[in-house]
Amino acid sequence: MSEDKKQERGILKIDEEECKGCGLCMEACPPKVIAMGERLNRYGYRTAAYAGAGCTGCGICFLACPEPGAITVLRLVKPGGASAATAPEGATACASN
Repeated sequence: MSEDKKQERGILKIDEEECKGCGLCMEACPPKVIAMGERLNRYGYRTAAYAGAGCTGCGICFLACPEPGAITVLRLVKPGGASAATAPEGATACASN
């Protein structure tokens, strides 16, 4: 399997206002595409940040996150595959706190 196919299986969204910077999602992420960001949210926490590519859509970060609403995982759908819900073009909602 090519590296491009591995990188384009999911999209990760992190709500910076909900994230408390505990790092559990970073530790749980198999492809290690989550890192601690440099910016502080309004509560003064350094929050997790998605690298922008490489998410497999597995949802393990979502399961590890103790903060409701902080992480949303979207799985990309191949063209002609299942119908997309209310997600970005080519993605369907997978998991959301």
